[in-house]
Amino acid sequence: MARIILLNKPYGVLSQFTGDAGQRTLAECLSVKGVYAAGRLDADSEGLLLLTDDGALQHRLADPRHKQAKVYLAQVEGVPTPDAIIALQAPLDLGDFVTRPCKVSEVPEPAWLWPRTPPIRERKNIPTSWLRIELREGKNRQVRRMTAKVGLPTLRLIRVAIGNWQLGALQPGQWREG
Repeated sequence: MARIILLNKPYGVLSQFTGDAGQRTLAECLSVKGVYAAGRLDADSEGLLLLTDDGALQHRLADPRHKQAKVYLAQVEGVPTPDAIIALQAPLDLGDFVTRPCKVSEVPEPAWLWPRTPPIRERKNIPTSWLRIELREGKNRQVRRMTAKVGLPTLRLIRVAIGNWQLGALQPGQWREG
């Protein structure tokens, strides 16, 4: 039976077990042997990362053809207009590819949110907002590129779900069997 581990990947940690000198890796969060990340999160993104010891399952979880919904909470600079939300939901041309339609809504700041180290930059005169974005793909830096394209740069990005797996109450660096 395949082993699945749900990890809350902290900010600044690579989605792999090895890296160059001075880089933080998954090895600081867990010492389970024989598991590998099913997909990736950029070092400057946080939240749910699935790991498994089953190569076929790893491929199915990471491959957009299998349409696993990925849910993100994005703290953005500015206040989204209805037009910005509509633009984010529709196919959006990012230059090297066009996104698939997705679900986007403005949400309140999560009450369960942990502090980030280092904290995000804050500007006195520019408010921030939170978006819930559900994708069925996951290209390189896609959410950040999408929000920037509509004038809402992402300040903080947290993945909270992949398919039926939820981040739940896991704190940064914590993991559990799934």
